[in-house]
Amino acid sequence: MRINLAISSKGLTSRREADRWIEAGRVRVNGRLATTGMEINDDDTIEVDGRIVSGRPSAVYLAYHKPMGIESTTDRTKPSNILDALAYPERVFPIGRLDKDSSGLILFTNDGQIVNRILRSENEHEKEYVVTLERPYDEGFLQAMSSGVEIYNPVRHERTVTKPCVIKPLSDRTFSIVLTQGLNLQIRRMAKELNHRVVKLKRIRIMHLHLGDLPEGKWRRLTDAEMNSLLLTVSKDDRAR
Repeated sequence: MRINLAISSKGLTSRREADRWIEAGRVRVNGRLATTGMEINDDDTIEVDGRIVSGRPSAVYLAYHKPMGIESTTDRTKPSNILDALAYPERVFPIGRLDKDSSGLILFTNDGQIVNRILRSENEHEKEYVVTLERPYDEGFLQAMSSGVEIYNPVRHERTVTKPCVIKPLSDRTFSIVLTQGLNLQIRRMAKELNHRVVKLKRIRIMHLHLGDLPEGKWRRLTDAEMNSLLLTVSKDDRAR
């Protein structure tokens, strides 16, 4: 088993974050520094930050209402990091991100196995947002946003056209938008290309999971029904691959 998978299977973090820990020299195997991509056996001893990784804890799945000003980073040296804001008593990590200037629903778990299955872009899981602009928009703006906008993709260092999406007007400056992709600052970049500026952005849904009336800055556990639906969805995704 690869070292990053072994760490994520213990519920500590995702495989991607485990690779970062390894690169930072935080992981040892049998007393020696681990290397990215190394293979380990069941009888090997893994240490993270000097602590031996033990058996898998009970699975935790949380919904959190992230306030504006909180960064979706697990780096606790940053004063506005999301782990301190969440204040959950056990080790969990966020599934995906919300930028610092946005608020709304973000999921947390200690189940590293499920993270990549939820975040795979090819699965096209829906995420819904409520967006408020600085000034009123017109019908042309809605049509352009829904059909696709060419924006800069900083990850690939190229311009790309966003996928078609569903938009519903809510007022002269506010609308809801359902995306099936998650490019960096996608909605803000789309609006900017159409000469508008986003002043408020709130995520209200991820797949079948709704923010509802969860107060800002608070978390709740997913219900059994939500969890069953979530696991069923990712299982269907796996079978479709």
